Amino acid sequence: MREHTLELDGATAHYWEYAPASMTEATRTILVVHGFRGDHHGLERVVEELPDARIIMPDLPGFGVSEPFRSAPHDVEHYGYFLAAFMEALDLGPDTVLLGHSFGSIVASHFAAADPTRIHPLILVNPIAAPALEGPKGVLSKLALFYYLASARLPERMGNALLRSKLIVKVMSVTMAKTKDPDLLAFIHDQHNRYFSLFANREMLLESFRASIGGTVRQVASRLTLPVLLIAGAEDEIATLPNQHKLMGLLPDAELVVIDGVGHLIHYETPAPAAAAITRFLERHPPT
Repeated sequence: MREHTLELDGATAHYWEYAPASMTEATRTILVVHGFRGDHHGLERVVEELPDARIIMPDLPGFGVSEPFRSAPHDVEHYGYFLAAFMEALDLGPDTVLLGHSFGSIVASHFAAADPTRIHPLILVNPIAAPALEGPKGVLSKLALFYYLASARLPERMGNALLRSKLIVKVMSVTMAKTKDPDLLAFIHDQHNRYFSLFANREMLLESFRASIGGTVRQVASRLTLPVLLIAGAEDEIATLPNQHKLMGLLPDAELVVIDGVGHLIHYETPAPAAAAITRFLERHPPT
C-alpha cells in the first residue's frame, strides 16, 4: 500500500494504491469511491479480499485528509468532475473498474451515466436506490438534515463540537451495525470514531449531506448501459432491499447480489462475500 498526493484545481487530493507484487496485463484496476463522512479506510477490509487487483482509493475532496474544493460546491456533479480529472491525471483508461459505496454509489453512477464508455464495468455496494426523504425512514433523514443545518448555523466552535460528538457518532454506528460479534462491533465503532469526523469544515459537510439525500442511482439508471453489479444487504434500512430490486429492473444490464445478515455496512461486516461477488462479476466481464 502506497499513499500519493495529487494537485487538482489548486487542491491537494490524497489517494492510496494497493497492488500485487507483480502486475500483468490481466491485473484489473479498480477505482473506489467511499461513502458520506467516510474515507479510504472504510473499504480496506474489502481490498484485503482482492489481493490480485490493483485498487486505487482517494479520499474525496473535503473528506479524510484531502482538501475541499476551492470554490465549487461539494455536490454530485462536482465530485464527478473530480473523478474525471483524477482518472485523467492517473491515465486510467476505459477498462478501469469503478466501485462506489453508499453515497459513493451516487457519485459513481452519475459519473458513469455521463459517459458509459469511460469505465468498465460498474460496481455499486449498498447503492442508494431511492431518495432518502421518501418512505418510512424519511423522518430520520429530515432529522439528520436538521442536525447538519443546525451545526452549520451555530457558532463555529459549538457547531464543530456537535458534528464531531463521539456520542452522536456512536449512535450512528450502533444504528447501522447488524453484527452480534462483539469484536467486530468494537472494530466498527472504533473505525467510525477514528474516521467519521475527518472532514474539512461544516459548510462542505452540509453540502455533501444535501447531495447524499437528494441524489440516487435511480435518477440515471436508464443511462447506465454498461454491466452493473449491485451488492445489497438484506437488512439495509438506508438502501432497502425492495428498492434494490426496483433499481435492478430499471438498469439495462444489471446483476443483484444480496448478502444476508448485514445492513448498510457490507464493507465492514461481510467483506469476503462482497469481494467474492466482485471477483465472479469481473470474471464474467473481462476488459473490453
